[in-house]
Amino acid sequence: MKGKKKKYLFLYLKTGGGHLAPARSVANYLNKYKSDEVEAVLADGFEKTKPFAKYLIEDGYRILQNKSKWIYEWIYAFHKIKFVSEISSFLVSINIEKYLKELFAYENPDKIVVFHFFLIKPVFRTLKKLNLDIPVIIIVTDPYIAHPLWFLNKKRNFVVFSDELKKRCLKIGIEEKRLHVFPFILDEKFSKTPSANEIANYKKTHNFKGDKILLVMGGGDGIPNGEAILQNLMNLNIDIEIGFVCGKNKNLYNFAMQLKEKERYEKLKVYGYIDFVYELLCISDVVITKCGASTFMEILMMKKVPLVNTYIWEQEKGNVDFLVKNKLGIYEKRIHKLPVIVEDLFKDSNKLDSYKNNIEKFHFKNGTANVADFILE
Repeated sequence: MKGKKKKYLFLYLKTGGGHLAPARSVANYLNKYKSDEVEAVLADGFEKTKPFAKYLIEDGYRILQNKSKWIYEWIYAFHKIKFVSEISSFLVSINIEKYLKELFAYENPDKIVVFHFFLIKPVFRTLKKLNLDIPVIIIVTDPYIAHPLWFLNKKRNFVVFSDELKKRCLKIGIEEKRLHVFPFILDEKFSKTPSANEIANYKKTHNFKGDKILLVMGGGDGIPNGEAILQNLMNLNIDIEIGFVCGKNKNLYNFAMQLKEKERYEKLKVYGYIDFVYELLCISDVVITKCGASTFMEILMMKKVPLVNTYIWEQEKGNVDFLVKNKLGIYEKRIHKLPVIVEDLFKDSNKLDSYKNNIEKFHFKNGTANVADFILE
């Protein structure tokens, strides 16, 4: 007779896609391949939070990322002060503990997996108040340099995605037995290398006709400074097709469509929020992007060359340093230089191939199955 199926609760916040995406990937894997053992339940930690607090964290994050990045970076640096981090964690806690109590009572989970640093303190405070002894695993979604809020309590159990971050954790006093290193978590489809026929079908599906394709994307909210980037790309002196993904940024989408019509640039394909990033990556060669963890790891997994225009200091600095140090991609913050680099890469096949070969040598793997198995232990 089989034992009772266990329930695992996966908690995330919608601050960008870098927290929900890995949570969904692992949950989908468990529900697909381990459904006889466990049920993985996804839950937004801010589901019943007061509107103002939710707006401040979720929409505030999105607005600052796109409009006032320096303010976000200042807030990030300020939170390196432990006292400040403790206050922020406490304020989040008092806003969501009531919901967490209801959620824990309703779901009655056997294990809790946390995918956002703002949820760590509220989860443990709630468990203590309810006198519940439920195992908790923290998935640190920043692969190389992680926000200090992840590690306010060093006695937790952490999953990290690089030996570099593990070393940083050891230096701040976290015991090695509490640190578990795996490849980065991505959706299962990114583990698959497409065949030539599949690539041809994806091109046909999305109306791409040539072999030189540039993709521009920056996550769920589009790429910062997208208007300026696209305007500069109109000056390209090379015959290529461009896929431009705006995400949920409606203003950027409208601008791109108007520019396409004005310039009569038929080789420009403009997209809003899409669920076929994998297909566009399959057919692309170079990707202009920001350096969010999930986005740049998807690009590398698909063996495409990332051309990074922007990143968040210090949170994403480690991602950029990793790319540049290992010659896996290019970082260029000057927007007017992007067309020159794109032309150089597409005109010089040896240069493009050198980046692709470096990426190939790293043998990037999808850590979803490994992390799922670890959670099951």
